[in-house]
Amino acid sequence: MAKVLVVGDLMIDHYIWGSCDRISPEAPVQVVNIKNETKRLGGCGNVVSNLIALGAEVGVVSVVGDDELGVEILELLEARGAKAELVISETGRKSSQKSRVMVSHQQVIRLDTESISDINCADEIVSKFADILAGYDIVLLSDYGKGVLSNYLTKQIISIAKNNHKMVLVDPKGKDYSKYKGATLLTPNKKEASEALGFGIDNDESLELALKTMKLNYELEYSLITLSEDGIGLLSDEVKKFPALAKEVFDVTGAGDSVLATLGYCLASKMSIEEAIDNANLAAAVVVGKVGSADASWGEIENLKSKKIGFERKIVKLDELLKVDRSGKTLVFTNGCFDIMHIGHISYLQKAKMLGDILVVGLNSDNSVRELKGKDRPVNVQYDRAAMLCAMEFVDFVVIFDELTPHELIKAIKPDILVKGADYKGKEVVGSEFAKRVELIEFIEGKSTTKIIEKIKR
Repeated sequence: MAKVLVVGDLMIDHYIWGSCDRISPEAPVQVVNIKNETKRLGGCGNVVSNLIALGAEVGVVSVVGDDELGVEILELLEARGAKAELVISETGRKSSQKSRVMVSHQQVIRLDTESISDINCADEIVSKFADILAGYDIVLLSDYGKGVLSNYLTKQIISIAKNNHKMVLVDPKGKDYSKYKGATLLTPNKKEASEALGFGIDNDESLELALKTMKLNYELEYSLITLSEDGIGLLSDEVKKFPALAKEVFDVTGAGDSVLATLGYCLASKMSIEEAIDNANLAAAVVVGKVGSADASWGEIENLKSKKIGFERKIVKLDELLKVDRSGKTLVFTNGCFDIMHIGHISYLQKAKMLGDILVVGLNSDNSVRELKGKDRPVNVQYDRAAMLCAMEFVDFVVIFDELTPHELIKAIKPDILVKGADYKGKEVVGSEFAKRVELIEFIEGKSTTKIIEKIKR
């Protein structure tokens, strides 16, 4: 079981549910007839709830006020199954509560009770943090700007975690990210990252610049930005986009908390950053389909995976492909850029599939296409190119690779048949030493992406 330590601003999310069928005679406002009230953990408590829903063991470090709301927050933590490792009641501090009035599943108004000044007990937390951290796999900092994650405390926590070889994931707040320097990753959305970096993020080039700037300025292991309906952009060795799962949106409240929690749980469970992001996208899709602060369980995430539309299921990573049952079947592999699909591609792939049972297509990433074809290519981004390939019934799987050649991909897959175009006759075929045999297929005369592009330019 993943053991996750959450540090941040605890609060209560208070929902007042009602109906409205008239306007007040006193002022042009709705008169809400209250039907029900609910309370649940908010702020970093929403991260806690998401982690518990995923199956994690969760500890909490935070500060609340010495008031009735503070007591209520501790009771909610206990009821949710989290361990209050160090939750300090600070004299004179006001605990946080967000009260939302909901009418027909729509938020009408929000009323906040809170203190936002920096806490006075940071030294106490610092003195005990290393001992607490010893019992956990990873640290999540959920910063709501209410004073718990002050500059001093945040820097100390990151330093202690790094000295103890523990990852630190941060959902940042505000425009100055310097206090998060040295964290494993940050999870800002596009708007937040734009404000922190001082420039807009409105295309792939500015996204790449933003990711690289964040990684350099804040010394991150991974640099990522959440892109709302476009998913998540990641910079590890290069920029990759992980598309979101299209889903009807009812309420975006807490989606960022779900992303942070899922990333933390997956990384603590020794998953790769790519697999963690895929799961985080699915968790966000679950949450935005609900009303109010919500969480996503593994069952819901797995259910969404099973409901992905056909072409999404065909786009796999290498480790997923290697788990495919090949017993008694012939696996055929080919590769290419497949930038602008045309009849030549369709004929080629159809003939390739006729050679065996499973057709796997290695697809050059956008970066590798640029290296091979020039800065004006590809015309279509990698996800769109992959989707077009997957729409063909004779293509079984598509694997996107970043290298200029598929040598390492072929080495890992060890296909029964490696397929290339007939123009490779008499030439060395990359990866041929890992295949049982190589087959060359004739192209349709005069059909190529290059010729199509040249015709368009004319």
